[in-house]
Amino acid sequence: MKISSILEGEYSMPNNTKRISLYNGKKKLFEVLEKERLDIIIYNFYNIKEMEELNKLNSTKVIYFDHSSYFFWIYRHIYSFYNSIYNVYKNGKYIISLVPLENDFLFKKWGIKSVLIDNIPSYDYNLIKPSNLSHKNIIMIGRGKDPFKRFNLGIMAMKKIIKEIPESRMNIISSSYKNLRKIIKNLNLENHVKITGFQINPDKYLKNSSLHIFTSLSEAYPMVLGEVKIFGIPSILCGLDYIALSHGGTVIIYDDNPDIIAKESIKILKNDSYRKKLGKEARISMKKYKNKYIIKKWIKLLLAVYNGINESSYINLFTEHNKRITQKEAYIILNNQLNLIKKRIPKLSKLTLEKLESYSLV
Repeated sequence: MKISSILEGEYSMPNNTKRISLYNGKKKLFEVLEKERLDIIIYNFYNIKEMEELNKLNSTKVIYFDHSSYFFWIYRHIYSFYNSIYNVYKNGKYIISLVPLENDFLFKKWGIKSVLIDNIPSYDYNLIKPSNLSHKNIIMIGRGKDPFKRFNLGIMAMKKIIKEIPESRMNIISSSYKNLRKIIKNLNLENHVKITGFQINPDKYLKNSSLHIFTSLSEAYPMVLGEVKIFGIPSILCGLDYIALSHGGTVIIYDDNPDIIAKESIKILKNDSYRKKLGKEARISMKKYKNKYIIKKWIKLLLAVYNGINESSYINLFTEHNKRITQKEAYIILNNQLNLIKKRIPKLSKLTLEKLESYSLV
């Protein structure tokens, strides 16, 4: 059973699937659980009180789907809040993580029993013809008004990019963009930066793009990055070395300076062989992310939880064949993130690695 309200443009559901809308002032979660006698609930919210009550349930098994990274809570400055979340996870039986650094290293240190399952790709790898990377077009995709997405950095980088590559154009696919239009106008970039609005099928823009600029402050498993990589488009990431899709056709910079973003963009757009090499790597890196494999994992997980698998067996279900990040790799990533946090949040300039890896920021 899926419990949610109907959203415009969402995936279709079988007719025999019952839908119950929650949080509309009429029905509450625990009232529904009691009435419907659900065997399993997949919970992906961060309501601490609800989560604590869910951990007390006996008849309904709870799978927590953690779709935010540790760094998201740091940049939101909600230190005590994420402390509570991870303490709730410690007392939960089934946790799904999207972030290798957390699943393979941090959660283990914190006593959280989790398994790593990737998001289901929105494109079929075998049905997509990749971009030929012949144009000097740049693409940015996401929620334009979300300050965490930081589209302003990409737009400001365009000011320098067009000085070196006048024919370069940027397409921003976003449904909310009033704040972005002002930046574009102030920088006199109306002829070089176009906001397309929301696109259900952004294929025509992806097919004609040669570079993706991804300036997001924090992510867990960004679907957008997977989409552009399937189209064989190189990406510039601002510090996102901890996500599953960070390798393969990406250039990671540990700075938020538009001039540095512009420098790397110019390097990629001007060098045909380098751009094509990155594009090929991006495309190949997505070959393993296939719907049928990820769906099989979910089926395996749900059947195991339904049949009352014990916690140690649950963890072993997904770790036998998965390549885990090493402790050395984990500390390299943590040190990179520590340096970024100090730059981005001055009041945490004295933060230590020991505090960061034990979520003791306050």
